[in-house]
Amino acid sequence: MSINVLFFARYSEAIGFDSLKVEGEFATVDAVRLALASDPDFAVLNEASLMCARNQELCGLDEPLQAGDEVAFFPPVTGG
Repeated sequence: MSINVLFFARYSEAIGFDSLKVEGEFATVDAVRLALASDPDFAVLNEASLMCARNQELCGLDEPLQAGDEVAFFPPVTGG
């Protein structure tokens, strides 16, 4: 299964790029996060306040995935 992963705002800055393609069996968005966050370069994905989206729709970490999905991770948005 191939999943396109996007990183936004300070996550892309911390990781050093804004997207990558991952291959593997991922049942949920959290499975992708956990696979990436096990690498110290992706430690920012361990933040409790992390937000995520599947195919450009906000979702929870328990959102199921299918091959070809797009997953995005981003910090909470604040305004003023």
